[in-house]
Amino acid sequence: MARTKPQSSTPSLFDEPEFDEPEPMSPSKRKKKSARAASKANGGQPGQRSDATKMAAKQREISVSEFFTKNRHLLGFDSPLKALLTTVKEAVDNCLDACEEAGILPEISVEITQTGEKVFRCAVEDNGPGILDTQIGKVFGKLLYGSKFHKLSQSRGQQGIGISAAGMYGQLTTGKPVRICSRTGKRKDAHEFLLSIDTTRNKPEIHESKIIDWDKDHGTRVEIEMEAKYQKGMRSVDMYLKQTAIANPHLCLHFTDPAGEKVTYERSTNDLPPETIEIQPHPHGVELGRLITMLKETSCRSLSGFLREEFSRVGPTVAKRIIDSAGKGLTPKSYPTRIAREEAASLHKAIDETKISSPSTDCIAPIGEDLMLSGLKKELEADFYVTATRPAAVYRGNPFQIEVGLAYGKPGGVGLEVTETGRIRKKDKARIATLDLVGAADEPIRVMRIANRVPLLYQSSACAITKAVIATNWRGYGLQQPRGGLPVGPMVVMVHIASVWVPFTSESKEAIASYDEILKELKLGLQECGRKLGTYIRKGKRLRREFDKRSYIEKYIPHIGIALQEILELSDKDRNETVETLEDVLHKSRNF
Repeated sequence: MARTKPQSSTPSLFDEPEFDEPEPMSPSKRKKKSARAASKANGGQPGQRSDATKMAAKQREISVSEFFTKNRHLLGFDSPLKALLTTVKEAVDNCLDACEEAGILPEISVEITQTGEKVFRCAVEDNGPGILDTQIGKVFGKLLYGSKFHKLSQSRGQQGIGISAAGMYGQLTTGKPVRICSRTGKRKDAHEFLLSIDTTRNKPEIHESKIIDWDKDHGTRVEIEMEAKYQKGMRSVDMYLKQTAIANPHLCLHFTDPAGEKVTYERSTNDLPPETIEIQPHPHGVELGRLITMLKETSCRSLSGFLREEFSRVGPTVAKRIIDSAGKGLTPKSYPTRIAREEAASLHKAIDETKISSPSTDCIAPIGEDLMLSGLKKELEADFYVTATRPAAVYRGNPFQIEVGLAYGKPGGVGLEVTETGRIRKKDKARIATLDLVGAADEPIRVMRIANRVPLLYQSSACAITKAVIATNWRGYGLQQPRGGLPVGPMVVMVHIASVWVPFTSESKEAIASYDEILKELKLGLQECGRKLGTYIRKGKRLRREFDKRSYIEKYIPHIGIALQEILELSDKDRNETVETLEDVLHKSRNF
């Protein structure tokens, strides 16, 4: 007889759970259920999986303006505060490039006006050569349109994106077009355009074009209305313009902020930067793929002629050495367009192994030690200034030059100075009311990063300049420096890199890539200034110690005079003369 399990009113934790037996499923139903589950996992509807034909039908070309519309953070428009700064920067860069190329001393006006809640109008006007009315649409309404991308000479703009991207940002955030007014000469008409960008086709869309009366003989004015934020500080429009004035001492700059306050940065020199010339790429900077493309596209009929005409610093002798070293049956008369990949690889290897002179530096225009010094003194109050310019160097075949300037000592308070007679005395330091770059004695130093005379205010930690400043041993020059950090003290370090192609880390041009050659030159320039700073700081410390000692001894000289008077029975006149003699001996015991 079968046993039956006793029933319990309360279930036990150890009882086996009871489930209903599932109904048997046919193979066809099981297949459909699996298909539904797979389709759901892929986010689609049952029975609508794509094949190659359907996927091909969905593919289409994306215009560059459409791409940057969705990825505007790549261009520096990732926040309202940064967007305003980027717009001013791109407009001012274009103004400076145009004026210098035309040989005109630049005078630029920047006006920021608040037109609504979180909406600002940015207007930038210059006295440059102006823009032809047939080119205005493409210059301001088409991304990747410019004259500098393929030119190897120093300029602020490189990609042909900046000012068009600023207009596109204003168009996206306010829906309003860009207003441009330009005139190319006193006897020419002034043209005004209202335009926007057709982002699907990357083409300008002109809403209005007319001839207007304008009081300027030549120049350009651009107005962009956008969603933005204005505030003062180290990463503000004010700071950018101040640093621009320091890096461009030939610039006269007028700025009007949203509150109506006006600031003018006068030029400290009437000399324009030396005109740069365009050069061919240096052989040591060309990569294999680029070399193969150049061989295919050249119009030269011989390999020797190709090397001489398409590259800088290659003459007949150097060309012959390269070809002989390459082997593979190559001769000076080999036809460039018929050279195969293996032969091109041998030629590329031979180029790398051949000693070739460094590129010409006529293509770059550094600020210069004297002008950098005058720029620092004009905008910064400090106790000590020093500048240094490194010889030109090369990275990836691109010439570049490093300049370093340094301002040490915060204005205000009491300092020491040595008179012509050798006496040490206290002096009151000057105070300034303008925006102060020099920090406090217990704060990290301020670093001004400049690339082709353009200040860089963002992404400092990713920049080669900041890395080089941190890697320099400032303790040896008398400053405190935490491990892996910036030194501490009242100091500004200004670093300028001038190059035909500055290696920025992104399209927004906010940080410089850390190439070994660039880092080496940066450190050498910083160390050169650091040694002079160390001499100044050590001298200041000796001066302070000497002053303290003299002050201590000076307190007892009158008592010594009284004692000598009592011992030697001197008169009051002799006592006073003795005291004066002792004081003179004390103050002339050291020379500074």
